[in-house]
Amino acid sequence: MRALNQEPSLADFYRRLRTAPKRALLLDYDGTLAPFHIRTNEALPYAGVREILDTIAESGHTRLVIVSGRWTRDLKPLLGLKRLPEIWGSHGWEQLKPDGEYAVASMDEKALRHLVEADAWTAEVEAKGGRCEMKPGSLAIHWRGLKPKKIGEIRDLVSQNWNLLEMGKNLVWHEFDGGIELRVPGRHKGMVVETILSEMGPETAAAYLGDDTTDEDAFRAIRGRGIGVLVRPQFRATAADFWLQSPAELLDFLQQWNETSGGTK
Repeated sequence: MRALNQEPSLADFYRRLRTAPKRALLLDYDGTLAPFHIRTNEALPYAGVREILDTIAESGHTRLVIVSGRWTRDLKPLLGLKRLPEIWGSHGWEQLKPDGEYAVASMDEKALRHLVEADAWTAEVEAKGGRCEMKPGSLAIHWRGLKPKKIGEIRDLVSQNWNLLEMGKNLVWHEFDGGIELRVPGRHKGMVVETILSEMGPETAAAYLGDDTTDEDAFRAIRGRGIGVLVRPQFRATAADFWLQSPAELLDFLQQWNETSGGTK
């Protein structure tokens, strides 16, 4: 794992992790715990990830949280963990607790009407090879695996409709690795980090692991309160404190977390 900032050092963080009264491990899913897949319902965790996350959860030393842009109902079967972890889905609009309690935050009605209008483009997007995914608070338009010409056609279609309907007044246009997402504003992964750390207090040793630009809000939110770790095969500009490459370095980090926080080897 490579340090991107002088502080905190990894050694300092592990010392804090060893003695902290509370610990929080927050993890993005796609691109972080699992490789990207054109068929998103086939994006299973890297080999070994389920086992080490089960071990961390069962140790009882860590609040394990999955923070994803996915709909929680789609993510649960992919995780395949022995115990249901805490899951914040749809960029923070949903919260599914380990006991099964589920909540969706209230959203602006004008923004929701725009999402319904955008969903009407599905047939046109799919005719060009793309795929639309409606979730609480957003519409994701995927083009992973398509040729640049088709991607350009889909982007132009979405952009034209976006401007024609003046959706920018009520929705946020967000680029991600493999598509575009039209989102209701007000929630993001950084808000999830802030909420959890506020609940747990300043003595908490915390880390957030993510790969995409949607994780940058979380990296900024955890700065000075824990560590942000970029998980990608190739480096990119980021607000994270460290960079690791999956799956080998990811598994090493998770194993080190478990052992340092008092778990089994």
